[in-house]
Amino acid sequence: MTRRYALVGLGSRAHVYVDALLGDWRDTGEIVALCDSNQTRMAHHNRRIQAAGLPPVPTYAPDAFATVLDAADVVVVTSVDATHARYVVAALDAGRDVVVEKPMTTDAAGCAAIAEAAERSSGRLVVTFNYRYSPRNSTVRQVLADGRIGEVTAVHFEWSLDTLHGADYFRRWHRERKSSGGLLVHKSTHHFDLVNWWLDASPELVFAQQGLRFYGDANPPAAEFGPRPPRGHGAPGLGQDPFLLDLAADPTLKALYLDAEHEDGYLRDRDVFSPGVEIADTMSLLVRYDNRAQLTYALHAYAPWEGYRVVFNGTAGRLELDVVERAWTPREAAVDPSAAAHAFDDGYRERLTLHRHWERPEEIRIEQGSGGHGGGDRLLLDDVFRGASDDPLGRQAGYPAGIRSVLTGVAANESARTGAPVRLVDGGCRIAD
Repeated sequence: MTRRYALVGLGSRAHVYVDALLGDWRDTGEIVALCDSNQTRMAHHNRRIQAAGLPPVPTYAPDAFATVLDAADVVVVTSVDATHARYVVAALDAGRDVVVEKPMTTDAAGCAAIAEAAERSSGRLVVTFNYRYSPRNSTVRQVLADGRIGEVTAVHFEWSLDTLHGADYFRRWHRERKSSGGLLVHKSTHHFDLVNWWLDASPELVFAQQGLRFYGDANPPAAEFGPRPPRGHGAPGLGQDPFLLDLAADPTLKALYLDAEHEDGYLRDRDVFSPGVEIADTMSLLVRYDNRAQLTYALHAYAPWEGYRVVFNGTAGRLELDVVERAWTPREAAVDPSAAAHAFDDGYRERLTLHRHWERPEEIRIEQGSGGHGGGDRLLLDDVFRGASDDPLGRQAGYPAGIRSVLTGVAANESARTGAPVRLVDGGCRIAD
């Protein structure tokens, strides 16, 4: 049986779902409505729908969301993070199934509203944590579940965003705390969910520090690369300055954002060293879980390479995952997509090593599938559009997982603000009073 899908929020992330429903998952459903505050973005996606041989679908502004719900069986939410709760709650209250991008929402109030709506609704809510489906992360889950390092006592997790990927959060709406909750909510939600899932545990105490040390107008790089233009488009240094994004060089970015500016004034290419950056770029956390495991976590958004390292210490040994996603960042990557793609392939590696007490190290094979993220994207989209299979790893995530991951970030923001640890209760689903 095919289902009727409505998409809310037609920025670049919506491409994943539009592509799926126009491609390999076309037999599972049809797109029946698009909802966004910007008509130009919706028109872009409608052109893609027509190019696939289908008629254009109706488009709606956010204030017509009730009409969108009347047309759909499933609502896919890929809008600005701070708006997720509004759409998710309304869709659940209408009895619709919901697929929502991470983070599920950005604050404790949004988490509580979604939880209450999910409990009273006949609809089903899925949070798309695609990192769970990556073969390397799934393999980690299996090794830990098999008890090969015994009981996990401590985790060290460091994630490095390079000056291509990391900088992009400081150009967009993500730089506004009210819209994204900061990187500890928008980005780290992925990482906190992985740890919760890997350990099959819930966070109960969070202590954090964070700061803006690289981006923004008050740090040394702003002076080093100055004087600064307010944005990339039309700037004199475009093409030479590694921090200026050329929207016109990428057809998709041009269609979604540059061509759409006249409607709402949203600038997708603000200078990362311009005033108005409200979020941190350097973060560190200590987290304690209900199984007594401890996490040390660090994220920084201005590294010369991109990847992550996670180490699990256990009573029977140690497991280490090393991932290099981009070994270096070409200076011209912001204005030349081909340069960024080349660097992604140059030096890419992943290695999972098991160290058991009194045994030689063992490299664990990571089985790769076809498609993005080693086949993980296909597995996720199968779960979204065809329904979850009998998965012993439990990769499909519902709203409690979404809440735990968001509230870890929310608690971290509060701890960094006050200098005190923050407690989570009810299985990590509520901040203690």
